[in-house]
Amino acid sequence: MKRVFIPVMSALLATPLAYAADQPVVDPKPISGSAELGYIATSGNSDTNNLNGRLAITQESLKWRTDYSLSSLFSSADDDTTAEKYSGSVQSNYKFNTEEFWYVRGTYDRDRFGGYRHQSSVSTGYGNRFWQQADGSYLEASAGVGYRDYGIDRDIDPDGKSDRGSFVRLAATYENKLTANSLFRQDLTSEISTSGGSTVNESVSAIQANILNDLAMKLAYRIKHTSDVPADTEKTDTETTVSVLYSF
Repeated sequence: MKRVFIPVMSALLATPLAYAADQPVVDPKPISGSAELGYIATSGNSDTNNLNGRLAITQESLKWRTDYSLSSLFSSADDDTTAEKYSGSVQSNYKFNTEEFWYVRGTYDRDRFGGYRHQSSVSTGYGNRFWQQADGSYLEASAGVGYRDYGIDRDIDPDGKSDRGSFVRLAATYENKLTANSLFRQDLTSEISTSGGSTVNESVSAIQANILNDLAMKLAYRIKHTSDVPADTEKTDTETTVSVLYSF
């Protein structure tokens, strides 16, 4: 019995490894991306409208990978606007090899209710995609330095002062293809001020599942904490969004 058991168990353990090894490595498309839109409206005792949208494009070549992102969020309750936010970012990665890269990143945010009239930053640093699977699952981390300009809203500070200064940026992204039609993604970012300004920590968790061909449902939860904020402004912001996503 023991002589039969050992080869059978060895075969069972080897099967997933053989399956993984047989999976073809899919070359990335030169241009890929996704567009998502979510809308929720209620009426009756309270009239509310919530609209969120995002466009993400990735441009890939032998030595460069560039990610573009635009997003917006709007919310109102009983004809009063309660949230209005627009964000954009560009990150270009120069690839030393299949794992290591050097990045340059720029961001711009405008949040009507965030206490700042604008938030912009530039950063650069080293990254490593040290785990990657044939199905597209990966884990990467990066570290760098940057400079930011957070202009305080003039309604809060008539002089229009800014939180300007340098920071150290740490980031990690984990994306796991749960099945052929679903995935989980976790983004973690920390911008640690080195000039006496705010330290900003952000987490974005998302799960999506295909419903028809290139259409998917996406659920995302975002939490952002800023150590020092303008007067009458909360330090922690959270967002929960449900949207339909189209991949191309």
